[in-house]
Amino acid sequence: MRSMTVPPVRLVLVVLLAGLLVWLAIDRLVSQRDSARLERDSAQFERDGLRQAARITGERLAIAAENDRKNTQELTDALNTNQELRRVVDAGDGRLLVNATCTVTQPANPGAGGVANAATAELAANARSDYFTLRDQLALGRQMILGLQDHIRNFCTTTPKQTGATHEQ
Repeated sequence: MRSMTVPPVRLVLVVLLAGLLVWLAIDRLVSQRDSARLERDSAQFERDGLRQAARITGERLAIAAENDRKNTQELTDALNTNQELRRVVDAGDGRLLVNATCTVTQPANPGAGGVANAATAELAANARSDYFTLRDQLALGRQMILGLQDHIRNFCTTTPKQTGATHEQ
């Protein structure tokens, strides 16, 4: 019977080949591990960025809601004031006075007696409705402008400004 001996050169080649295959397999696993770590780190960075964006968006939405509430309340108050003034004038308990002066005309006959009308200038009854409409539109326009200014301060700048600043009257 013939003995099965493996020549040493063949044995060395087999061992080297096996070692090379193991080394390649380990290298591939290490490469996959490093790639997975990079993907994980990238995902965590993106997650943190999204959380930060969500937090900032939440803060800005809260500021916008507060600005809207405040401006809506101020508009409601102004419209209620105008409505109350309209009610008082319509009931005859108050008058709409015009900041004007009435010039006294000289009569054609200076010797004839005459009485100058010293009454305060007042809006005509048919102009009152237009006056109150203008007041309402003025209040609405003012609150819209203030609201847009708040929006610009809080959303069109890099850092939102906190509410609580008073508007100039």
